[in-house]
Amino acid sequence: QVQLVESGGGLVQAGGSLRLSCSASGGTFSNYAMGWFRQAPGKEREFVAAMSWNGGMTYYADSVKGRFTISRDNAKNTVALQMYSLRLEDTAVYYCAAEDTLYSSRWYTSPKESAEYDYWGQGTQVTVSS
Repeated sequence: QVQLVESGGGLVQAGGSLRLSCSASGGTFSNYAMGWFRQAPGKEREFVAAMSWNGGMTYYADSVKGRFTISRDNAKNTVALQMYSLRLEDTAVYYCAAEDTLYSSRWYTSPKESAEYDYWGQGTQVTVSS
């Protein structure tokens, strides 16, 4: 079972950039597809980005496409979310999520669905100010 810890959140001005990192432990990281989700106050958790176990497949929400980049380093057991051109509406708690794809292919059907991820971090706050 993998444990996930996010870091890198903080306060940034609109138009700025921030890099989130998620460190995994307790499992074979290269078995897992990874995703980033976010939840703003009073809103549902929403998909941000996802990447397959080897980085061969990536997905982005339309709202972040062209501004955010997901990447992973299987040797370091980390996944990152580089965020550029941040907007006020990007303010949220950002969560890292993982799904074991070694024995199950369900993630490939719905990589943007939070229900397809079994493991979650505690979240890191990103606040974009004007």
